[in-house]
Amino acid sequence: MEKQVPSFVDKVVTWFDTHAQAKLEEGHANQEKWIFPFPFVLMSVSTLAAFYVGFNWVAVSVAVFLYVVRMFGITGVYHRYFSHKTYKTSRWFQFVLALLGNSAAERGPLWWAAHHRHHHRFSDTPEDTHSPSQKGFWDAHMLWWSRRKNVATRLDLVPDLAKYPELMFLDRFDSLVPLTLGGLMIALGSFLHHFYPALGTSGFQMFIWGFVVSTTVLFHGVATINSLSHVFGTRRFQTTDTSRNNWFLAIITLGEGWHNNHHHYCNSTRQGFFWWEIDITYYGLKMLEKLGLIWDLKPVPKRLLQPTGAKDIVRPHEVVPEPAFAKTRIAGVAGLLPGMTSALATQVPARSPDVPNP
Repeated sequence: MEKQVPSFVDKVVTWFDTHAQAKLEEGHANQEKWIFPFPFVLMSVSTLAAFYVGFNWVAVSVAVFLYVVRMFGITGVYHRYFSHKTYKTSRWFQFVLALLGNSAAERGPLWWAAHHRHHHRFSDTPEDTHSPSQKGFWDAHMLWWSRRKNVATRLDLVPDLAKYPELMFLDRFDSLVPLTLGGLMIALGSFLHHFYPALGTSGFQMFIWGFVVSTTVLFHGVATINSLSHVFGTRRFQTTDTSRNNWFLAIITLGEGWHNNHHHYCNSTRQGFFWWEIDITYYGLKMLEKLGLIWDLKPVPKRLLQPTGAKDIVRPHEVVPEPAFAKTRIAGVAGLLPGMTSALATQVPARSPDVPNP
């Protein structure tokens, strides 16, 4: 039987389908080899266009706003919700949060959570995918994700998330939301240029500042937690890795810089354990709790707030998804994606138990 040649549409869909791309890469003999990250390189080089389009307060303000909002999407959603399940929410808002996190252009929610759970399980050991103590600063900061072995989403590590078709869709086609955001930036700049010319911005300028520059700076801001927060800072708790607390990184990442706290007890919603440790992500999550959009934020047990001695080494907690699920009610989200209608009024996974590793 003659093998069917994929059509142009099939090839385009496959290019956007990260799960299909992972299938192509998994058979490669050298899984440690890097794949040239063309979209990332193009994005980085395109930041130079900021000198061409010039500085504009409106465009730069939008860039800063999108940096903060999407940083929250990574820290408060991809990290503290999808990776660690430190609070609960409804299924429709879970999808809204996933869209926010996906807009940061840091792959899909399942891919991100799976790799992060793996990181906590093997932090700073040879099995860790991004440890500066194992493979150096640049590998931990930005090269690790382009290795062939890290392209695929480890669905075995996120069974609690993989059961949701809407999350699987976002994970497979993780570039659709960022590309849509880029298009919206062009539309916004063009709208302002046409109706409010006195503001002095344009579609191309808004795209460069609001999407390209903001996304690139956002990526490196998040990446500092993998690299710098395992090198510079203080260690209140004697964890089995090199995680450190760094107040400057906590500011630029909205609270993620309290990394030693987090590796001491990763099941807490709050990473700034004490009032003087600024944790903007946590403040934002508390606001969502007040609005009734999320609930059951996990606190830090008081017994874990005392600094540990050299002999009291505590291994970081792993996130092991529970088979049990908490019922939740959904309203007004039918038809969100094809095939989802009958599944929407179902369940949201319960949080993991506060049981330390042996």
